[in-house]
Amino acid sequence: MAQAYLLTGMPGTGKTTLIRQALTQSKCNAGGFYTQEIRNVGVREGFQIVTLDGKEAVLAHIGIDSPFHVGKYAVDVNVLDEIGVTAIYSALEAKDVVVIDEIGKMELFSPRFIKAVQDALASNKKILGTITLKPHPLADTIKQSRFIRLAELTRNNQKPILAEILAWLK
Repeated sequence: MAQAYLLTGMPGTGKTTLIRQALTQSKCNAGGFYTQEIRNVGVREGFQIVTLDGKEAVLAHIGIDSPFHVGKYAVDVNVLDEIGVTAIYSALEAKDVVVIDEIGKMELFSPRFIKAVQDALASNKKILGTITLKPHPLADTIKQSRFIRLAELTRNNQKPILAEILAWLK
């Protein structure tokens, strides 16, 4: 059985929504974080990081200054380090499941995040997360690990994948 269950897929296929559904339905003891879009009048302006214990901060936005960019979004690596990395390590210490949403281009700017992901994958905890579909050297190495169950989510396979995740979480 895989130690980590990672979803990949095109943007907008519901990866984060599916993870949140799985957590709610399973009632598992989970910690970590997820990301969500920041929208203004229907236009995406950035991304927010939200920990499962309720901390929130702007991870990337068109209106912040940073040397790190993905498309039009500037990435605040300090927010990821302070909130996301802390949430991963807290979950490793006290929870059964570590949620990492997502292992993507924005997050992989942070050496501390990369180390936290490696530590999580080396632990005996279950890891539930998302990972970029696009090629990236580190993400590709993670996706090829024999300890990873990688599932590509589409609009047409959400129900069976949710069922599979729920069974895996038991």
